[in-house]
Amino acid sequence: MSTFSGLNTAMSGLNAARLAMETAGNNLANVGTTGYTRQRADFVSAGSVASTGLLASRPGVGQGVVLTGIARLADAHLDARVRGTVALAAQSDTRAEGLANLEGILREPGENGLSALFNDFWAGWEDVANQPGESSPAAVLLERAKAVVNRIGLSRAELTDQWSAQRQSLDSMVNDVNSAASTVAGLNAQIRSSIASGGAPNALLDQRSALTQVIAELSGASVRELPDGSVDVLIDGNALVTGSTVRPLEVTGSPTFDGGAAPALQWAHRPGQPVALQAGRLAGVVSLLAPADTTGSGGSLAEAAKSLDDIASKLATTVNTAQANGMTVDGIPGPPFFDFDPNDPARSLKVVATGAKDLATAGAGGGKLDGSNASHISTLGDSADGPDALWSSMVIKIGTATKAEAQHAVSAAVAAAGAVSAQQSVSAVSIDEENVALIANQHAFQGAARVMTAVDEMLDTLINRTGLVGR
Repeated sequence: MSTFSGLNTAMSGLNAARLAMETAGNNLANVGTTGYTRQRADFVSAGSVASTGLLASRPGVGQGVVLTGIARLADAHLDARVRGTVALAAQSDTRAEGLANLEGILREPGENGLSALFNDFWAGWEDVANQPGESSPAAVLLERAKAVVNRIGLSRAELTDQWSAQRQSLDSMVNDVNSAASTVAGLNAQIRSSIASGGAPNALLDQRSALTQVIAELSGASVRELPDGSVDVLIDGNALVTGSTVRPLEVTGSPTFDGGAAPALQWAHRPGQPVALQAGRLAGVVSLLAPADTTGSGGSLAEAAKSLDDIASKLATTVNTAQANGMTVDGIPGPPFFDFDPNDPARSLKVVATGAKDLATAGAGGGKLDGSNASHISTLGDSADGPDALWSSMVIKIGTATKAEAQHAVSAAVAAAGAVSAQQSVSAVSIDEENVALIANQHAFQGAARVMTAVDEMLDTLINRTGLVGR
């Protein structure tokens, strides 16, 4: 082995230490960069030069160190776990937020809730029963009835607004998924090309990993890594991204609450083929926008609207029937108190009675001062199947669902946080570890420099001083 080989060995040590320090410096520079994955310079020892033949010398030492690559310290299993738990947490969070907003419409308990307005309305009938034909209690009753009607109509309008907001959110999220998928496809092509040419596209891998996590959070997608460095992004087993090809999603169904078909997702390249969502924010929104069904287990917003229609219809028919069974102070059967469109009860409900002469205060055969029928109407709020009972059932159902979804969202968020923490323990930058690596490699660099100095002195002695003794 040549004496000069020591210089090459020392040089390889210098280069290795420098690359390791640069890697640590890059890690420290990106300590606050979202999505950055810690990197590590990997080295192997360079073996000695093989020697054969009769004049072969004894086995020599190695020739220093060789860089094998800059490793990206990511764990595929932990990444997949993060995507799965984040998708479930996002779905629960979306549903919990939607149900909390729905619960806010109820304004229960409170003086502005429908329960309090119903109580005032029924109490107004008792006041009318005590003063049949008097304009003052009749005017109070009519104002209270209008307050009930306005609250039902306002709640129905707020449901429509919430549905429209969720529908717009669905469109926006689908656009985000398609945009992210297109970017992932482009990164797939770049990463595949870089790996094929011997590069280490760690920054591109970080970008792609961040985007696939966004797609998973929105759609519950999974990721399958391929040998060429690209990935497939799958939704329920169907490819959203495969290589550099994208198969986008699109929204179907009505853009309005009362427009007919409920919103859903389908593959843009295969019209009519639905997208089966198992998790993610899109799944949460689609479930909130689902139509009502006969079992009461449909979409929360549609079920609430259906309940309001039932309450409005029940209120109007109950009071109108009682009115028809009684007599006004003029001795005629009571006219309808409410009017509504059977196809849209909650929004069309209105008070048509105008004063005391329209109130059937007396029972059949009673006189002008008979308030028995009005007293009977005041007790209708206690009916087991009356509008009050329907409202109470609706409030309990929504409140129970909201509480359960909120608890589920907390549990899912804790699981997601645990998965992210485990991922970060492997891939996040530790300032302490990088500082230790800097110090260790700094000393390694100094040691390699000392070796180079020592070899230089040896060569100087060998070349310039050998043979000078005795002259």
